[in-house]
Amino acid sequence: MWKVAMSEEVGKALQSVVERMNQAAARRPKTLPAVPPRLVAVSKTKPPEMVVEAYKQGQRNFGENYVNELVDKASDPVILESCPEIKWHFIGHLQKNNVNKLLAVPNLFFVETVDSVKLADRVNSSWQRLRGASMQRLKVMVQINTSGEHSKHGLPPEETVNTVKHIVTQCSALHFSGLMTIGHYGYDLTLGPNPDFQMLLSRRQEVCNILNLPLEEVELSMGMSTDFEHAIEVGATNVRVGSIIFGNREYPNSAANTPIPSPAPSPWQSARHYYFFF
Repeated sequence: MWKVAMSEEVGKALQSVVERMNQAAARRPKTLPAVPPRLVAVSKTKPPEMVVEAYKQGQRNFGENYVNELVDKASDPVILESCPEIKWHFIGHLQKNNVNKLLAVPNLFFVETVDSVKLADRVNSSWQRLRGASMQRLKVMVQINTSGEHSKHGLPPEETVNTVKHIVTQCSALHFSGLMTIGHYGYDLTLGPNPDFQMLLSRRQEVCNILNLPLEEVELSMGMSTDFEHAIEVGATNVRVGSIIFGNREYPNSAANTPIPSPAPSPWQSARHYYFFF
């Protein structure tokens, strides 16, 4: 019985998020590339069974923040058997000593958090070695620390162009696919468009202008559970949403989670103060 209830809950939550994404995309200015936004369902701390339920509802892209959890989940027999077309996104901080472990993950589709030239080189050489000469290039994004917070990972914005240029020209096993940011937690949208998102937009424009890349081929991964609609409205092509699909997360030895409020349909115009959660 619990599986039926879980399936219904996950299905309804996914449907609601997709509808809100489509509505947000319809509100985007016509000057932005008409790229349908991708939903990455962030399944961290959730059991494989919940991933399978979301997959049964049509979801294909899933995100994980920790290498070990992704390795365990992607190799789980239930997921391997039930989710043959799953696409895994790594969306957490990647240490160089974990690169080989990450790149061996079955159905790895995207690494969204390349934050240095050295890491790009390590991922490139490891992917070449693991996948052989005829392998498909690995999709990667460059993570930018748009908020300038020391607690956040990512490149300083001024290093974006040189890092992307290095990947495009020196990392033949990688396919540069876009830029990613997390940004400030708790930005008050009543103050206007999120400046971290605006920063990512401007860096994409700079990258495309200098490196002669088509704007519509450079993705923007920004927006999470409480601000994904706003992110899409201003140009996100990839949003990372977890809590409002799978429910609050339960961490070992932690206090009970405070329920996460569901953001209003149009957060840009809302008078509410939001907090960022995957």
